[in-house]
Amino acid sequence: HVQLVESGGGSVQAGGSLTLSCEFSGDIDRASCIAWFRWGPGKEREGVATIRGRTTVYADSVKGRFTISRDTAKNTLYLQMDSLKAEDTAMYYCAAHWSGGDRFRMGSYTYWGQGTQVTVS
Repeated sequence: HVQLVESGGGSVQAGGSLTLSCEFSGDIDRASCIAWFRWGPGKEREGVATIRGRTTVYADSVKGRFTISRDTAKNTLYLQMDSLKAEDTAMYYCAAHWSGGDRFRMGSYTYWGQGTQVTVS
């Protein structure tokens, strides 16, 4: 049984920083792709960043501002968010157990966390 638990969200002023964490338990292949998605008010859920091994992929909207990383020893995924903008306001989710295909497609992932809220004003 796989569980994902996000933390680290909060309220921050524009230009500030936050670091999100996602602790996962259960059988997740260390080589598998895991990802961060977000769902903002009035928007569709979108992929933010993915990591597979040492390969990272970012949405254009966050390139140069967000950094995804993974500590395999701690079974934890991170998202360092810098230079935050109001449009980054969203519930952020981590997703795991990638089945292949489009890494930014929600349906490519089996397991999801409950989310952590980020509000930028």
